[in-house]
Amino acid sequence: MPSPETANAINLFRKAKVESQSATNADEFRVWYESFTAQFDLPEDAIVEQVGVGGVTAEWVSAPGVSENRAVLYLHGGGYMIGSSRTHRVPMFYLSKASGARILVLNFRLAPEHPFPAAVEDSLTAYRWLVAQGILPGNIVIGGDSAGGGLTLATLIALRYMGDPLPAAGISHSGWTDLTNTGETFITKAEEDPIIDREMVDTMAAAYLGNRSRTIPLASPYYADLRGLPPLLIQVGGAEVLLDDSLRTADRAKEAGVDVTLTRWEGMPHIWQIFANFLPEAQQALEECGEFIRKHTADI
Repeated sequence: MPSPETANAINLFRKAKVESQSATNADEFRVWYESFTAQFDLPEDAIVEQVGVGGVTAEWVSAPGVSENRAVLYLHGGGYMIGSSRTHRVPMFYLSKASGARILVLNFRLAPEHPFPAAVEDSLTAYRWLVAQGILPGNIVIGGDSAGGGLTLATLIALRYMGDPLPAAGISHSGWTDLTNTGETFITKAEEDPIIDREMVDTMAAAYLGNRSRTIPLASPYYADLRGLPPLLIQVGGAEVLLDDSLRTADRAKEAGVDVTLTRWEGMPHIWQIFANFLPEAQQALEECGEFIRKHTADI
C-alpha cells in the first residue's frame, strides 16, 4: 500500500506537467525542470563539488564520511533534452548516504543541440576519467534514471564492445530503454502516469535521434546484445507508462545471462526517487540501491 505522501508526489507531478506545457523551446523546458526540482531542500550536510571531467562538467554529491574509493557515475534523466546535476542533488545525497559512495553526476551534452551519440560519448569519457583518477572499476557503479537509465545500459554495452574494464554493476531507475515507445503500458498506464506520455517521449526521441533509427542499440538498449554485462538493479514504478521498458529489458538481460534484480514498486510514478526528501518509498528505493552498491563493491 503506497504511503500517504504518494498522493502529494503525484499531485506535484500533475501540476508540473501542466506547467511544462507552456515551454515553447528546449531552453524554456530546461528552466521549467530546474525550477520544479529546486523546491526540494538539499540537506545541510550535503557536500557538493563541481568538477571538470575530460571536458564535461559534473558534480560530486556526497554525504559526510563516505569512501573516497567507491563511486557511482550517475546519468540524470530528462529525455536527453533536460536535467542536470542540479536537478538531481537531493536524491543523489540520499543515494550517497545509503551506499557509502561519492556520486558523480554528469552534465552530459543535451539534444537537440547535441544529438546522439553525444551523451554516450560523454558518459564513456566520465567513466574513463574515474578510472584514471585511480578508482578501481570494481568499485564503480553506473546508474541513472529515465533516459539516464537507458544511457546507463548503453554505456555498459559500449564499454564491453570497446574492451574497457567493466564497472562492478549498473542501476536503472524507470529506464527509458526503447525509443520506439511501443510498450503496451503506454496504453494501459496512460491515465495513471502523472508526468510522462507518448507524445512527450516521441518529441524527445526525435530531438535525440533525428532521422536515425530508433532501434539503434546504443540509443535503445532493449534491442542490444546484453551478454556479458555486470549485475543490474532495475527499479520501476507500477504507475508509469515506461513500466514495460523495464520489464521487457529485464527479461532480455536475464535471457542473455545477466544477473538482474528487478523490483516493481506498486503505486509509484516515474522516477519517484526524485522525491527523496519527503516520500518514504523514494528513500526506501535509494536504500535498496545503496545495499546493492555495497554488495558489489569493496569497502576500502
